Amino acid sequence: MNELLQIFHDLPGFLDGFILSHGPWVYALLFAIVFCETGLVVTPFLPGDSLLFAAGATAAASDGNLNVGLLWLILFVAAVLGDTVNYHIGHYIGPRVLRFENSWWLNKRHLESTHRFFEKYGPITVILSRFLPMFRTFTPFVAGVGAMSYRKFIIYNVTGGFIWVTLFVWGGYFFGQIPFVKDNFLYVIIVMVGLSLIPWFLGVSRHYYLKRIAANAAQSAKPLPDAE
Repeated sequence: MNELLQIFHDLPGFLDGFILSHGPWVYALLFAIVFCETGLVVTPFLPGDSLLFAAGATAAASDGNLNVGLLWLILFVAAVLGDTVNYHIGHYIGPRVLRFENSWWLNKRHLESTHRFFEKYGPITVILSRFLPMFRTFTPFVAGVGAMSYRKFIIYNVTGGFIWVTLFVWGGYFFGQIPFVKDNFLYVIIVMVGLSLIPWFLGVSRHYYLKRIAANAAQSAKPLPDAE
């Protein structure tokens, strides 16, 4: 466990050593990690944002041993494929598990409410969860459980995967070798995640603000009761 934590703490160093020892197999390793982190609900502990950023930074310093264009493509495919597999696992398991009428937890009402939630808020949830550890792993599974429209899911799966992989891989490529960034690697990742979430939080806040204004306007438009 200590060795695993050390790897997570110094991902660029780990990737440098792996490239020296195994060469192009690093692409397969990175594909497997991203695929498992997004595609299997039992592996939410695997690195996501930090791995993408570290891989981009390593590509910038590898003298061509790690091609950033190929790296981006492989990780993009891994992210989209992982979410797709996770969705189908949830879609297969959900109706078979949440099928009881009288169960307190595993009942049809939860399945139906989950479906309604993902039909209404699924698109922004699928995209936003890409930037949230743990949620990134569980969201596609729950979307499948809730039978979110697959056509809608795959559109936002691809969109979210594209934004996520592009932001962190190319961010690492262009900024990962700056001394301040290298010395404060984990803090930089946290800041990047926070900055990437700002547009989504503004959008959600605007949605609820407008909804509140509409509700207040509707309340004000109600006729007053006749005085006796």
